[in-house]
Amino acid sequence: MKLNRLIISISLAMAGTAQANPDLWQYPLFGGDPLTPQQWHLKNTGQDGYSPVVGVKGQDLDVDFAHAMGIKGRGITVAVIDTGVEIDHEDLRANVVAGSLNLKDGSAYPTDNNGHGTAVAGIVASVEGNGIGGRGVAPHANLIGFNYLDAQSEAAWFLSHGRTAENGKRELNRFTDARIYNQSYGSTMLKPFPYDYEANPALLAKDVALEDVTKDSQRGQGSLFVKSAGNSYGTYNVGAWLILPRENGRYYDNFGLPFHSANLSHENINYWNMVVSATNATGKRSSYSSVGSNVWVAAPGGEYGTDAPAIITTDIQGCSKGLNKAGASANRLHGGVALDPNCNYAATMNGTSSAGPNAAGAAAVIMSANHALDARTVRHVLAQTARKTDANIAPINLSFTQADGTVATYAALPGWQRNAAGYNFHNFYGFGAVDVDAAVWKVLFGGVQNLPEQVVTPWQTVAANAQIPDATLAGVTSELQVADNLTVEAVQVKLNIDHTRLRDLAIELVSPSGTRSVLLNPRVGFIGEHIENGVLLSNHFYGENSAGVWTLRVRDTDAGTTETVAFNTQTRQLLQLNTVNNAQPGVVRDWSLRIFGH
Repeated sequence: MKLNRLIISISLAMAGTAQANPDLWQYPLFGGDPLTPQQWHLKNTGQDGYSPVVGVKGQDLDVDFAHAMGIKGRGITVAVIDTGVEIDHEDLRANVVAGSLNLKDGSAYPTDNNGHGTAVAGIVASVEGNGIGGRGVAPHANLIGFNYLDAQSEAAWFLSHGRTAENGKRELNRFTDARIYNQSYGSTMLKPFPYDYEANPALLAKDVALEDVTKDSQRGQGSLFVKSAGNSYGTYNVGAWLILPRENGRYYDNFGLPFHSANLSHENINYWNMVVSATNATGKRSSYSSVGSNVWVAAPGGEYGTDAPAIITTDIQGCSKGLNKAGASANRLHGGVALDPNCNYAATMNGTSSAGPNAAGAAAVIMSANHALDARTVRHVLAQTARKTDANIAPINLSFTQADGTVATYAALPGWQRNAAGYNFHNFYGFGAVDVDAAVWKVLFGGVQNLPEQVVTPWQTVAANAQIPDATLAGVTSELQVADNLTVEAVQVKLNIDHTRLRDLAIELVSPSGTRSVLLNPRVGFIGEHIENGVLLSNHFYGENSAGVWTLRVRDTDAGTTETVAFNTQTRQLLQLNTVNNAQPGVVRDWSLRIFGH
C-alpha cells in the first residue's frame, strides 16, 4: 500500500511547494544517515545495497508514511534474544534501555562475540538522523538484548523470554519490559517434533510461559514473539552432514519443492510464535528461506550481499570481528573501505534472521501507532494488511508414476489461494509481505479494536487406522467433525503415522469451507520411519468458521525414484538414504485437531 505519496503531495500542495521538487517526500527517510539510501528494505528505489545486482523498485517494507508522520516505535521495547548485542555500539546505544542481561555472567552487558545479534538489533532500531550508519525499521524503539545462544539453559530460556526460570509457575517475569521478543534462531528437525507434554514436561512449561507472556504481560496487552522460519529450502545441515535431495541421479533436484519445511521445528509450530519467512530485493522468496503453512507473514531478508542485495545494518565495531572484516570483499561496503573504515556496519546480513527483526520492527511501529493494541491484534492487523507479493507465482506441480503405471500430476504446492474468509495465503509468504504503511493507516483510521477473548479447544482425536496406498494420487482421507463455532486464528494437527519412506508423503488438511492447506509437501528430506505425536501448524484458515467436517488427506507420491543424500563435509563420506520404496502401505494410526480462535 503506497499511501504516502498522495498524502505528502497534498500537504506540499497546500504549502505551495508541490512543484518545487517532486522527490521531497523522500527526504524524511534519507536525511542524515549515510547508509540509508542503500537500505532497500526500507525504501527500494532499485538500488544494489553495495552488491553487484540491483533490486526492484517498491519491494520494501513501505515505511514512508509512518516515518513521515513520526510513528517510529516510540515507547515500545524490543528484546533481541540472540548471540548478544553490542549495546554500546555507536548506532544503537541511544536506543538501549535498562533490562539487558548477560546470561553467562549475570551482568547487564550481553556480550556479542559473533555479530549476529548486533546485526539483528540494528535492523530493528538503529538510531536515525545521527549522521552515521543507517537506521532501523523502528528507529525510536527501545532495545534490550540477551546472549541466549551462548548460554542455552532452561533458566536462560525463561529469563530471555519474559518469565522467571521456575518451571510450571504462572508468575510473570518482571525483569524485562519488552512488548516484542525477536528470535532469529531455530532448529532443523528431521521429521515432525514429538509434541508430547507427558514425555517432555519442559515443553509444557515453555508453552505455558509463551502463552502467559503473549496474553497477560504488559498490563494485559501482552507481548509479541517473532520467530524466523529457517534457512533450509533446498538443503539443510545436521552437524557436519549436508542433507540434500537427489532425483534420477541428479543432486539438488527436488522438483522445485521445499526440501525442508518450517513446520518441522518445534519452535515454529508453536502458535504463540509469529513465524516469518524471507523475501529478497525483487519481492520474491529469498533462495534459502524455509516455508510452510505455519508462516504468518514475509519480510525482507535479502540474498547474500555478494551476489544480490542483503540487509545493511550494524556490525560489531572494528575490522577484526563480526560480519564485516578487513580484506577484499565482493560487497563494496566491506573490508574497511572509506565509507565505513572501522567496519562498524555490514551489508551481508541475510536469512530469515533478518526477516524476523524486520517484522519485529514493523510490529513496534504498529504498536506505537496505538499503544492500546494487544499482541494478538497486532498479528491480526499484519495479516489484514499484508501485501500479495510475487502475485503471479505459479503452482509447483508434481508428476509421478502411480502404482498402476499411469502418470499423475497435481499442484503439490498451490499458488496464492484465497480462503473462505477472504484472506490470501501462500506457504512461501503466509498472508503476504509486511506493509507498514497499510498497517499504520488501518490502526489510525480503520477502527481497529482488540480481538475478542481467545478460545483454545481441547485436542479432538480420530482413530483412523487407515492404509496409505503406495504411489496413488487419491491417497487416504479421514474426517473429523468439529462442533465448536469459532472464528479460526490457527489450527494444529497432531499425527501418528507409520511409513518407511516419509519423503513420499504429502499431508494436507481441508477445512469445512473447502480451503486446502498443504501442511507438508512431498519430497521433504525426512529421515526416519514414523511420525510420533508430530504436530503441524496452519494459518491458512484464518477467519474461517471452525464448525463442520475437517478432512485430513495423506498421499504417497512416489514409487521409489527419489532419495535423500547425506554428505559429510569433513570426512567426504556420502550416504544414500530413503533409497528403497516402502514394501508395505503406510498407515495413519490416528490424528488430532486443536483450534485457536475466538
